[in-house]
Amino acid sequence: MTARPLSGSREAGRGTGADTLLAWAERSGKYQVAQPRKDGLRFAFYGRVSTEDHQDPVTSRARQHHAAVELVSGHGRIVAEYFDVGHSRVLPWARRPEAAALLTAMADPDRGFDAVVVGEYERAFYGNQFALMAPLFDHYGVQLWMPEIGGPIDFTSEAHERLMVILGMQSKREITRTRIRVSTAMAAQTREQGRYLGGRPPYGYRLVDAGPHPNRAHAAWGRRAHRLEPDPQTAPIVEWIFAQRLAGHTGSRITRALNDMHIPCPSAADPRRNAHRSKQAWALTTVQTILANPRYTGRQVWNRQPSEHDLIDPANTGLGHRRVQRWNVPDGWVISARPAHPALVSEADFIAVQGIQTPRGTPVKPGRCYLLAGLLRCGICGRRVESCWANNRAAYRCRHGHTSASRSDPDRPKNLYVREDHILPHLPALHLLLTGPSETVPGGAEFDPKEVIDYLRTSKVTLTYEPETRTLRAGTPKEVKVTIDRRR
Repeated sequence: MTARPLSGSREAGRGTGADTLLAWAERSGKYQVAQPRKDGLRFAFYGRVSTEDHQDPVTSRARQHHAAVELVSGHGRIVAEYFDVGHSRVLPWARRPEAAALLTAMADPDRGFDAVVVGEYERAFYGNQFALMAPLFDHYGVQLWMPEIGGPIDFTSEAHERLMVILGMQSKREITRTRIRVSTAMAAQTREQGRYLGGRPPYGYRLVDAGPHPNRAHAAWGRRAHRLEPDPQTAPIVEWIFAQRLAGHTGSRITRALNDMHIPCPSAADPRRNAHRSKQAWALTTVQTILANPRYTGRQVWNRQPSEHDLIDPANTGLGHRRVQRWNVPDGWVISARPAHPALVSEADFIAVQGIQTPRGTPVKPGRCYLLAGLLRCGICGRRVESCWANNRAAYRCRHGHTSASRSDPDRPKNLYVREDHILPHLPALHLLLTGPSETVPGGAEFDPKEVIDYLRTSKVTLTYEPETRTLRAGTPKEVKVTIDRRR
């Protein structure tokens, strides 16, 4: 008895040699995935190294590339390379320069490669990054090869998907565990040992040798420990700053005195460690930073400005996090149990300085009202002008960055000054130019200036005063301005 294919089966249509619908469907894939060429697949290699200081990019790249070459051996050759240096795995691909370039190349139909190969999962993905990236590879028909799979990933395989989830969790756990271990160790080294943990020494101190490194392996490599010691040139300046503050002088007055005495500012005193700073003069913020630094008490203090990770966009968590630094409250500081270096100020005096409060600006006295506060800018330097009270009138001025903490510059432009009552009568005309005639205001009537001010604040429109031409210009794409007549 001769066997024949069952009616309706896939074998039924094949015996005829006809190009049946079933045979055509089997040859047609959901996506046009790259097929091997005569000389094999063309691979793009992706690798990454997170830090240049603690890893050798050349060695790391060679190791990853070797693993990728072994994986694709016999299946094709590597024709393109994308390698990120100095970028953490926690960054999404779009924020790694070379990975972003690879994504751009994948979208090009003439990309020149058929598949992407990585030498190690952790060098490419972290957390749920693979789940976010897999649809892109699948969409563009680009295969993804990994050593952990032993070849290409099957994006439709449940087993492969489970393995990628496990690897992503392990990759994230490694980062989280390392962060916790490092921060815990640094806290213990500060609290128990008072160890200097790196960074620039505070102004007034210098680094000196403190013997072999506590870690015997590091000591065997020749590394040395360091500690802080008062700098004979700058330590007296720090002591003088604290003494002046305790005597009741403001930070601005102390800053002005330092500049008047031509004492080099911290960046000028140590230019090698402050190449990114101006080295020109003392600034108020510099004095405030010195007065707020508890390390001048002789205690080692860590975690004053810890790193935190904020979502770039809470509405799109796939963009990842950005690292930010915020000042910690004293309760969150880690302070050494014993003095770690010579003090430049006693703990009692340091605490007393922290309790001295400087009033923030001049308090507004009853009856004084500045209607245009926050709306005016200087037409000379672009700064926001200050409110001031002169001759029993509200007015506005700009000193072009000059403060009581800095010496007067003879080349500085003349202070800008304009009275509020010179501006208010011209605001209705400015409003008319901005919005056109209003149907709600009868002919011949004008808007009240306060209504115009409310409109400007609601629309977030600022006004720039040009003293040379006595014009008031609105900060809008279309130039709108009116002339201020001081005789009015």
